[in-house]
Amino acid sequence: MQGTTTARKLRKRMGRFSGDLSKGLCAVAQRFVSEMIYGIQASQSVMLTQIGRSLEEDIPLCKTHERLSRNLQREELEGTVGGNLLGMAASHVGRDTLLVVDPSDITKKYAKKMEFLAPVRDGSEQELGPGYWTLHVIGAQVGSQQMTPLYQRLWSAQAPDFVSENEEILNAVDAVRAHVGNRGIWVMDRGGDRANLMEPLLDRGARFLIRQTGQRHLVFNRKLLSAAEVANGCRCKHRKPVVRIEQGCERVYELSFGFRRVYLPGRSEPLSLLVIRGFGEQPLMLLTTEPLRASFKCLWYWVQAYLKRWSVEETIRYVKQCYDLENVRLLTYQSLQNLMPLVLAVMFFAACVLDHDQRLRIMARYVEQAAKRLFGIPDFKYYALADGLSCLLTRHPGRPVRPRTTKRPKQMELFALHPR
Repeated sequence: MQGTTTARKLRKRMGRFSGDLSKGLCAVAQRFVSEMIYGIQASQSVMLTQIGRSLEEDIPLCKTHERLSRNLQREELEGTVGGNLLGMAASHVGRDTLLVVDPSDITKKYAKKMEFLAPVRDGSEQELGPGYWTLHVIGAQVGSQQMTPLYQRLWSAQAPDFVSENEEILNAVDAVRAHVGNRGIWVMDRGGDRANLMEPLLDRGARFLIRQTGQRHLVFNRKLLSAAEVANGCRCKHRKPVVRIEQGCERVYELSFGFRRVYLPGRSEPLSLLVIRGFGEQPLMLLTTEPLRASFKCLWYWVQAYLKRWSVEETIRYVKQCYDLENVRLLTYQSLQNLMPLVLAVMFFAACVLDHDQRLRIMARYVEQAAKRLFGIPDFKYYALADGLSCLLTRHPGRPVRPRTTKRPKQMELFALHPR
Protein backbone atom coordinates (compact mmCIF):
# COMPACT_ATOMS: atom_id res chain seq x y z
CA MET A 1 0.00 0.00 0.00
CA GLN A 2 2.81 2.38 0.87
CA GLY A 3 4.47 1.69 -2.48
CA THR A 4 1.26 2.45 -4.37
CA THR A 5 0.82 5.73 -2.49
CA THR A 6 4.43 6.75 -3.06
CA ALA A 7 4.22 5.92 -6.77
CA ARG A 8 1.04 8.00 -7.10
CA LYS A 9 2.71 10.97 -5.37
CA LEU A 10 5.75 10.57 -7.59
CA ARG A 11 3.65 10.67 -10.75
CA LYS A 12 1.84 13.74 -9.50
CA ARG A 13 5.09 15.52 -8.60
CA MET A 14 6.63 14.48 -11.92
CA GLY A 15 3.60 15.91 -13.73
CA ARG A 16 4.04 19.31 -12.05
CA PHE A 17 7.74 19.24 -12.83
CA SER A 18 7.01 18.43 -16.49
CA GLY A 19 4.53 21.31 -16.64
CA ASP A 20 7.18 23.77 -15.44
CA LEU A 21 9.69 22.26 -17.83
CA SER A 22 7.46 22.63 -20.89
CA LYS A 23 6.19 26.18 -20.37
CA GLY A 24 6.03 28.03 -23.67
CA LEU A 25 5.26 24.91 -25.71
CA CYS A 26 1.90 23.99 -27.22
CA ALA A 27 -0.40 21.55 -25.41
CA VAL A 28 0.66 18.60 -27.61
CA ALA A 29 4.35 19.27 -26.95
CA GLN A 30 3.68 19.65 -23.23
CA ARG A 31 2.05 16.23 -23.14
CA PHE A 32 5.01 14.81 -25.06
CA VAL A 33 7.53 16.26 -22.55
CA SER A 34 5.53 14.74 -19.67
CA GLU A 35 5.50 11.33 -21.36
CA MET A 36 9.24 11.43 -22.09
CA ILE A 37 10.19 12.45 -18.54
CA TYR A 38 8.03 9.68 -17.10
CA GLY A 39 9.05 7.10 -19.70
CA ILE A 40 12.82 7.66 -19.45
CA GLN A 41 12.66 7.45 -15.66
CA ALA A 42 10.39 4.39 -15.56
CA SER A 43 12.24 2.40 -18.25
CA GLN A 44 15.75 3.75 -17.50
CA SER A 45 16.23 3.90 -21.25
CA VAL A 46 16.28 6.45 -24.08
CA MET A 47 14.98 3.91 -26.59
CA LEU A 48 11.56 5.03 -27.77
CA THR A 49 10.20 1.47 -27.77
CA GLN A 50 11.07 1.05 -24.08
CA ILE A 51 9.63 4.47 -23.26
CA GLY A 52 6.46 3.59 -25.19
CA ARG A 53 6.01 0.34 -23.25
CA SER A 54 6.24 2.18 -19.93
CA LEU A 55 3.38 4.51 -20.99
CA GLU A 56 1.00 1.51 -21.23
CA GLU A 57 -1.29 3.06 -23.82
CA ASP A 58 -4.31 1.23 -25.24
CA ILE A 59 -2.97 1.52 -28.78
CA PRO A 60 -0.37 -0.48 -30.74
CA LEU A 61 3.21 0.18 -29.62
CA CYS A 62 4.20 1.15 -33.17
CA LYS A 63 1.71 4.05 -33.03
CA THR A 64 3.13 5.26 -29.71
CA HIS A 65 6.66 5.00 -31.14
CA GLU A 66 5.61 6.94 -34.23
CA ARG A 67 4.09 9.75 -32.14
CA LEU A 68 7.11 10.04 -29.85
CA SER A 69 9.49 10.05 -32.83
CA ARG A 70 7.48 12.73 -34.61
CA ASN A 71 7.31 15.04 -31.58
CA LEU A 72 10.98 14.58 -30.81
CA GLN A 73 11.80 16.44 -34.04
CA ARG A 74 10.23 19.74 -32.93
CA GLU A 75 12.72 22.54 -33.56
CA GLU A 76 11.70 24.57 -30.49
CA LEU A 77 12.07 21.68 -28.04
CA GLU A 78 15.78 21.90 -27.15
CA GLY A 79 15.87 25.64 -26.49
CA THR A 80 12.59 25.78 -24.54
CA VAL A 81 13.21 22.75 -22.31
CA GLY A 82 16.87 23.64 -21.75
CA GLY A 83 16.00 27.26 -20.89
CA ASN A 84 13.21 26.29 -18.49
CA LEU A 85 15.48 23.78 -16.76
CA LEU A 86 18.19 26.41 -16.30
CA GLY A 87 15.59 28.73 -14.83
CA MET A 88 14.70 26.08 -12.23
CA ALA A 89 18.34 25.21 -11.54
CA ALA A 90 19.56 28.81 -11.14
CA SER A 91 18.52 28.95 -7.47
CA HIS A 92 20.93 26.08 -6.72
CA VAL A 93 23.94 28.10 -7.94
CA GLY A 94 25.64 30.29 -5.35
CA ARG A 95 28.54 32.69 -5.55
CA ASP A 96 31.23 29.99 -5.20
CA THR A 97 29.40 27.07 -6.83
CA LEU A 98 31.74 25.14 -9.11
CA LEU A 99 30.44 25.07 -12.69
CA VAL A 100 32.30 22.07 -14.04
CA VAL A 101 32.53 21.88 -17.84
CA ASP A 102 33.17 18.35 -19.06
CA PRO A 103 33.11 17.23 -22.72
CA SER A 104 32.27 13.60 -23.40
CA ASP A 105 31.20 11.42 -26.30
CA ILE A 106 28.58 8.96 -27.51
CA THR A 107 30.14 6.29 -29.70
CA LYS A 108 28.00 4.42 -32.24
CA LYS A 109 30.31 1.75 -33.67
CA TYR A 110 27.77 -0.03 -35.82
CA ALA A 111 25.52 2.87 -36.81
CA LYS A 112 25.33 3.66 -40.51
CA LYS A 113 22.18 5.74 -41.05
CA MET A 114 22.32 8.14 -38.08
CA GLU A 115 22.60 11.69 -39.36
CA PHE A 116 25.96 13.53 -39.29
CA LEU A 117 28.02 10.78 -37.67
CA ALA A 118 31.56 12.07 -37.10
CA PRO A 119 34.83 10.60 -35.77
CA VAL A 120 35.05 10.84 -31.96
CA ARG A 121 37.50 9.42 -29.46
CA ASP A 122 35.92 6.72 -27.32
CA GLY A 123 36.99 7.60 -23.76
CA SER A 124 36.51 4.05 -22.46
CA GLU A 125 38.33 2.16 -25.23
CA GLN A 126 40.75 4.95 -26.20
CA GLU A 127 40.16 4.62 -29.92
CA LEU A 128 38.45 6.55 -32.70
CA GLY A 129 34.99 5.62 -33.88
CA PRO A 130 31.82 7.16 -35.33
CA GLY A 131 29.59 9.06 -32.94
CA TYR A 132 28.84 12.47 -31.44
CA TRP A 133 30.41 14.85 -28.95
CA THR A 134 28.51 15.94 -25.87
CA LEU A 135 29.06 18.82 -23.46
CA HIS A 136 27.96 18.83 -19.82
CA VAL A 137 27.87 21.59 -17.20
CA ILE A 138 27.38 20.33 -13.64
CA GLY A 139 27.10 22.50 -10.52
CA ALA A 140 28.90 21.22 -7.41
CA GLN A 141 30.08 22.47 -4.02
CA VAL A 142 33.36 21.83 -2.24
CA GLY A 143 32.74 19.47 0.68
CA SER A 144 29.30 18.34 -0.54
CA GLN A 145 28.06 15.32 -2.47
CA GLN A 146 25.18 17.30 -3.99
CA MET A 147 25.31 18.02 -7.69
CA THR A 148 23.10 20.16 -9.93
CA PRO A 149 22.75 19.28 -13.63
CA LEU A 150 22.67 22.54 -15.58
CA TYR A 151 23.39 22.00 -19.25
CA GLN A 152 23.81 19.13 -21.69
CA ARG A 153 24.15 19.30 -25.45
CA LEU A 154 25.13 17.03 -28.33
CA TRP A 155 26.89 18.15 -31.47
CA SER A 156 28.64 16.79 -34.53
CA ALA A 157 31.59 18.25 -36.39
CA GLN A 158 29.85 17.15 -39.62
CA ALA A 159 26.69 19.18 -38.96
CA PRO A 160 26.25 22.23 -41.24
CA ASP A 161 25.73 24.60 -38.28
CA PHE A 162 28.86 23.45 -36.41
CA VAL A 163 31.51 26.18 -35.94
CA SER A 164 34.04 24.87 -33.41
CA GLU A 165 34.32 23.22 -30.02
CA ASN A 166 35.30 26.60 -28.53
CA GLU A 167 32.04 28.05 -29.84
CA GLU A 168 30.04 25.21 -28.27
CA ILE A 169 31.71 25.77 -24.88
CA LEU A 170 31.19 29.53 -24.99
CA ASN A 171 27.56 29.04 -26.00
CA ALA A 172 27.13 26.83 -22.94
CA VAL A 173 28.77 29.47 -20.74
CA ASP A 174 26.47 32.18 -22.14
CA ALA A 175 23.37 30.00 -21.72
CA VAL A 176 24.14 29.31 -18.05
CA ARG A 177 25.22 32.90 -17.32
CA ALA A 178 21.93 34.17 -18.76
CA HIS A 179 20.22 32.59 -15.73
CA VAL A 180 22.86 32.63 -12.96
CA GLY A 181 24.63 35.89 -13.84
CA ASN A 182 28.17 36.19 -12.46
CA ARG A 183 27.62 33.55 -9.80
CA GLY A 184 29.77 30.44 -9.93
CA ILE A 185 33.33 29.51 -10.90
CA TRP A 186 34.01 27.78 -14.22
CA VAL A 187 36.20 24.69 -13.82
CA MET A 188 37.82 23.02 -16.84
CA ASP A 189 40.47 20.40 -17.49
CA ARG A 190 43.49 20.84 -19.79
CA GLY A 191 41.18 21.18 -22.81
CA GLY A 192 40.25 24.61 -21.49
CA ASP A 193 43.83 25.89 -21.78
CA ARG A 194 43.14 27.88 -24.95
CA ALA A 195 43.42 31.59 -25.58
CA ASN A 196 40.13 31.39 -27.51
CA LEU A 197 38.43 30.29 -24.29
CA MET A 198 40.25 32.07 -21.47
CA GLU A 199 40.27 35.52 -23.05
CA PRO A 200 36.51 35.47 -23.84
CA LEU A 201 35.89 34.34 -20.24
CA LEU A 202 37.91 37.28 -18.97
CA ASP A 203 36.06 39.61 -21.35
CA ARG A 204 32.79 38.37 -19.82
CA GLY A 205 34.07 38.97 -16.29
CA ALA A 206 33.74 35.27 -15.48
CA ARG A 207 35.73 33.58 -12.72
CA PHE A 208 37.52 30.36 -13.65
CA LEU A 209 39.86 27.59 -12.55
CA ILE A 210 41.50 25.94 -15.57
CA ARG A 211 44.21 23.28 -15.67
CA GLN A 212 47.23 24.21 -17.77
CA THR A 213 49.20 22.06 -20.16
CA GLY A 214 52.42 23.89 -19.22
CA GLN A 215 53.14 25.29 -22.68
CA ARG A 216 51.21 28.56 -22.31
CA HIS A 217 53.32 31.65 -21.68
CA LEU A 218 52.60 33.73 -18.59
CA VAL A 219 54.01 36.98 -17.26
CA PHE A 220 55.72 36.43 -13.89
CA ASN A 221 57.85 39.18 -12.29
CA ARG A 222 57.69 41.05 -15.62
CA LYS A 223 59.25 38.08 -17.39
CA LEU A 224 57.60 36.00 -20.09
CA LEU A 225 57.88 32.34 -19.03
CA SER A 226 56.04 29.15 -19.83
CA ALA A 227 53.59 27.90 -17.21
CA ALA A 228 55.89 24.90 -16.64
CA GLU A 229 58.83 27.19 -15.91
CA VAL A 230 56.76 29.24 -13.45
CA ALA A 231 55.55 26.06 -11.75
CA ASN A 232 59.02 24.51 -11.50
CA GLY A 233 60.27 27.54 -9.57
CA CYS A 234 57.27 27.62 -7.21
CA ARG A 235 57.85 26.71 -3.57
CA CYS A 236 55.17 24.24 -2.37
CA LYS A 237 55.40 24.39 1.41
CA HIS A 238 51.92 23.06 2.29
CA ARG A 239 51.31 19.29 2.40
CA LYS A 240 48.24 17.08 2.53
CA PRO A 241 47.57 13.38 1.71
CA VAL A 242 44.54 12.52 -0.44
CA VAL A 243 42.95 9.18 -1.33
CA ARG A 244 41.62 8.43 -4.79
CA ILE A 245 39.77 5.33 -5.97
CA GLU A 246 41.45 3.93 -9.09
CA GLN A 247 40.12 0.76 -10.71
CA GLY A 248 38.33 -0.20 -7.51
CA CYS A 249 41.40 0.27 -5.27
CA GLU A 250 42.37 3.10 -2.94
CA ARG A 251 45.56 4.97 -3.75
CA VAL A 252 47.14 7.55 -1.46
CA TYR A 253 48.84 10.64 -2.91
CA GLU A 254 51.07 12.91 -0.81
CA LEU A 255 50.41 16.37 -2.19
CA SER A 256 52.36 19.58 -1.75
CA PHE A 257 51.11 22.89 -3.12
CA GLY A 258 51.82 26.59 -3.46
CA PHE A 259 51.06 29.44 -5.87
CA ARG A 260 52.44 32.39 -7.85
CA ARG A 261 50.79 35.56 -9.08
CA VAL A 262 50.87 35.88 -12.86
CA TYR A 263 49.26 37.61 -15.86
CA LEU A 264 48.29 36.52 -19.34
CA PRO A 265 50.39 38.30 -21.99
CA GLY A 266 48.63 41.42 -23.16
CA ARG A 267 46.03 41.29 -20.35
CA SER A 268 45.82 43.40 -17.19
CA GLU A 269 43.71 41.05 -15.05
CA PRO A 270 45.72 39.61 -12.09
CA LEU A 271 45.70 35.80 -12.05
CA SER A 272 47.13 33.07 -9.83
CA LEU A 273 48.90 29.86 -10.82
CA LEU A 274 48.18 27.15 -8.25
CA VAL A 275 50.89 24.46 -8.37
CA ILE A 276 50.21 20.95 -7.00
CA ARG A 277 52.92 18.29 -6.79
CA GLY A 278 52.41 14.61 -6.02
CA PHE A 279 50.17 13.24 -8.79
CA GLY A 280 53.04 12.46 -11.14
CA GLU A 281 56.42 13.61 -12.35
CA GLN A 282 55.05 16.90 -13.68
CA PRO A 283 53.23 19.30 -11.33
CA LEU A 284 49.55 19.96 -11.82
CA MET A 285 49.07 23.65 -12.77
CA LEU A 286 45.79 25.51 -12.28
CA LEU A 287 45.29 29.05 -13.58
CA THR A 288 42.58 30.95 -11.73
CA THR A 289 41.08 34.41 -11.46
CA GLU A 290 40.77 33.98 -7.68
CA PRO A 291 43.11 36.10 -5.51
CA LEU A 292 44.95 33.29 -3.70
CA ARG A 293 46.72 33.72 -0.38
CA ALA A 294 49.64 31.79 1.07
CA SER A 295 47.58 30.23 3.89
CA PHE A 296 46.99 26.47 3.93
CA LYS A 297 43.20 26.92 4.29
CA CYS A 298 42.91 29.09 1.20
CA LEU A 299 45.09 26.96 -1.08
CA TRP A 300 43.63 23.65 0.11
CA TYR A 301 40.12 24.91 -0.70
CA TRP A 302 41.09 25.48 -4.33
CA VAL A 303 42.94 22.17 -4.54
CA GLN A 304 39.69 20.52 -3.42
CA ALA A 305 37.75 22.60 -5.94
CA TYR A 306 39.71 21.11 -8.81
CA LEU A 307 39.64 17.58 -7.37
CA LYS A 308 35.86 17.95 -7.27
CA ARG A 309 35.97 18.00 -11.07
CA TRP A 310 36.97 14.34 -11.00
CA SER A 311 33.73 13.40 -9.23
CA VAL A 312 31.79 14.93 -12.14
CA GLU A 313 33.15 12.11 -14.29
CA GLU A 314 31.01 9.82 -12.13
CA THR A 315 28.01 12.01 -12.92
CA ILE A 316 28.57 11.60 -16.67
CA ARG A 317 28.99 7.85 -16.19
CA TYR A 318 25.75 7.85 -14.17
CA VAL A 319 23.83 9.43 -17.07
CA LYS A 320 25.22 6.95 -19.59
CA GLN A 321 24.67 3.84 -17.45
CA CYS A 322 21.39 4.60 -15.69
CA TYR A 323 19.57 5.76 -18.82
CA ASP A 324 21.49 3.70 -21.40
CA LEU A 325 22.37 6.87 -23.29
CA GLU A 326 24.88 5.24 -25.65
CA ASN A 327 22.15 2.87 -26.85
CA VAL A 328 20.20 5.75 -28.41
CA ARG A 329 18.80 4.80 -31.81
CA LEU A 330 17.48 8.01 -33.30
CA LEU A 331 18.21 8.69 -36.93
CA THR A 332 17.83 12.48 -37.17
CA TYR A 333 20.25 15.02 -35.73
CA GLN A 334 17.41 17.24 -34.47
CA SER A 335 15.96 14.36 -32.44
CA LEU A 336 19.34 13.55 -30.93
CA GLN A 337 19.85 17.16 -29.84
CA ASN A 338 16.32 17.42 -28.44
CA LEU A 339 16.78 14.25 -26.40
CA MET A 340 19.72 15.64 -24.39
CA PRO A 341 17.85 18.27 -22.29
CA LEU A 342 15.09 15.70 -21.62
CA VAL A 343 17.61 13.23 -20.19
CA LEU A 344 19.19 16.09 -18.22
CA ALA A 345 15.75 16.96 -16.83
CA VAL A 346 15.23 13.37 -15.64
CA MET A 347 18.57 13.55 -13.84
CA PHE A 348 17.65 16.97 -12.39
CA PHE A 349 14.40 15.54 -11.02
CA ALA A 350 16.24 12.82 -9.11
CA ALA A 351 19.20 14.96 -8.01
CA CYS A 352 17.48 18.25 -7.16
CA VAL A 353 13.70 18.00 -7.01
CA LEU A 354 13.69 14.85 -4.88
CA ASP A 355 17.00 15.16 -3.06
CA HIS A 356 17.17 18.93 -2.40
CA ASP A 357 13.55 19.55 -1.42
CA GLN A 358 13.11 19.09 2.34
CA ARG A 359 9.48 18.01 1.92
CA LEU A 360 10.43 15.26 -0.55
CA ARG A 361 13.45 13.81 1.24
CA ILE A 362 11.31 11.26 3.07
CA MET A 363 9.99 10.12 -0.30
CA ALA A 364 13.57 10.06 -1.64
CA ARG A 365 14.66 7.75 1.20
CA TYR A 366 11.79 5.40 0.42
CA VAL A 367 12.78 5.49 -3.25
CA GLU A 368 16.36 4.56 -2.34
CA GLN A 369 15.10 1.63 -0.27
CA ALA A 370 12.91 0.48 -3.15
CA ALA A 371 16.06 -0.14 -5.21
CA LYS A 372 16.85 -3.12 -2.86
CA ARG A 373 20.59 -2.87 -3.41
CA LEU A 374 22.67 -5.75 -2.07
CA PHE A 375 25.48 -3.53 -0.77
CA GLY A 376 23.40 -0.61 0.49
CA ILE A 377 23.45 2.99 -0.72
CA PRO A 378 26.82 4.03 -2.23
CA ASP A 379 28.44 7.44 -1.75
CA PHE A 380 27.16 8.45 -5.18
CA LYS A 381 23.54 7.80 -4.24
CA TYR A 382 21.96 8.91 -7.52
CA TYR A 383 22.37 5.40 -8.93
CA ALA A 384 20.12 4.14 -6.11
CA LEU A 385 17.64 7.00 -6.61
CA ALA A 386 17.34 6.24 -10.33
CA ASP A 387 16.93 2.51 -9.68
CA GLY A 388 14.37 3.16 -6.94
CA LEU A 389 12.29 5.48 -9.10
CA SER A 390 12.25 2.93 -11.90
CA CYS A 391 11.31 0.10 -9.51
CA LEU A 392 8.43 2.04 -7.96
CA LEU A 393 6.98 3.15 -11.27
CA THR A 394 7.31 -0.38 -12.70
CA ARG A 395 5.89 -2.27 -9.69
CA HIS A 396 3.01 0.16 -9.32
CA PRO A 397 2.22 1.10 -12.93
CA GLY A 398 0.03 3.99 -13.98
CA ARG A 399 -0.11 6.59 -16.67
CA PRO A 400 1.92 9.79 -16.30
CA VAL A 401 0.05 12.77 -14.91
CA ARG A 402 -0.37 15.32 -17.67
CA PRO A 403 0.80 18.85 -16.89
CA ARG A 404 -1.89 21.42 -16.48
CA THR A 405 -1.96 23.73 -19.47
CA THR A 406 -3.03 27.29 -18.95
CA LYS A 407 -5.66 28.36 -21.43
CA ARG A 408 -5.14 31.58 -23.23
CA PRO A 409 -7.50 34.30 -21.91
CA LYS A 410 -10.23 35.26 -24.29
CA GLN A 411 -9.68 38.52 -26.02
CA MET A 412 -11.76 41.22 -24.35
CA GLU A 413 -14.27 42.89 -26.58
CA LEU A 414 -13.83 46.61 -26.78
CA PHE A 415 -16.95 48.68 -27.16
CA ALA A 416 -16.76 52.19 -28.46
CA LEU A 417 -18.56 54.76 -26.36
CA HIS A 418 -20.62 57.11 -28.43
CA PRO A 419 -21.64 60.40 -26.84
CA ARG A 420 -25.33 61.15 -26.99
